[in-house]
Amino acid sequence: MLRGFYTAASGMMAQQRRVEMLTNNIANANTPGYKADQAALRAFPELFLSRLEETTVPTKEAPRSFPFNAAVGPINTGVYMQELIPDFRQGDIKETGRPTDIALINGALPAAGGTLFFVVQNENGDIRYTRNGNFTVNPQGFLTTNDGWYVLDENGQRIALPSEDFTVNADGTIVAGNARIARINIAFAANPNTLVKEGNGLFRSEAGMLPSALNNPNVTYTFKQGFVERSNVDLNRAMTEMLSAYRAFEANQKIVQAYDKSMEKAVNEIGRLK
Repeated sequence: MLRGFYTAASGMMAQQRRVEMLTNNIANANTPGYKADQAALRAFPELFLSRLEETTVPTKEAPRSFPFNAAVGPINTGVYMQELIPDFRQGDIKETGRPTDIALINGALPAAGGTLFFVVQNENGDIRYTRNGNFTVNPQGFLTTNDGWYVLDENGQRIALPSEDFTVNADGTIVAGNARIARINIAFAANPNTLVKEGNGLFRSEAGMLPSALNNPNVTYTFKQGFVERSNVDLNRAMTEMLSAYRAFEANQKIVQAYDKSMEKAVNEIGRLK
């Protein structure tokens, strides 16, 4: 009976984490460049139960007993959320009219499931990747994210702008007046699921820097100034999945309550001495 407690409780914990994930997706539905998380639920490894028995074999002297294992059968011990997997599909493009907003639009990519990222850097020189093109110009004149991460150019340098009066061409070249300022660097991830999601729209690569897509003939993309990529959260689907998770949580909760009543009856009635 205690195994039933563990199985139902593990189901409740998995659904609780799923609700937390869906709540976070819904909260970021209006965050530019946000990539919705998806839950990967998995059952714990199956156990094979057996019991120790013995059999009696007649011999010349006297019967002898030999122990052996008798198979009972497999048992599953519940479910757990193995990991959160971001969905890297392109979000819708929204016009903002702000010159510092830059949308990165995927074109042809050599790997199914691959995607492109802006390359950003913090004050310590740490490199991260993002799809959030909601940029700004900081007081020092550098193009940055709203969290202060510097946007890097094709040479890995921070992009310094004379003012917010600049133009971004379709290939990422920034022009102010008649002068070419820089070209925005773009990184290509053939398998973005290997990246670590850090929050605030940032991703970290633990296998070294991602290769640049600028000189890759198999990669195409375009930039749109005055636009941002919206979150790819499907609100209707997220709400439907949240209701499903709530119902699954309640079903497991009722199972725990039923086991609890059975245990209470076993302790207070069946086990009572008369």
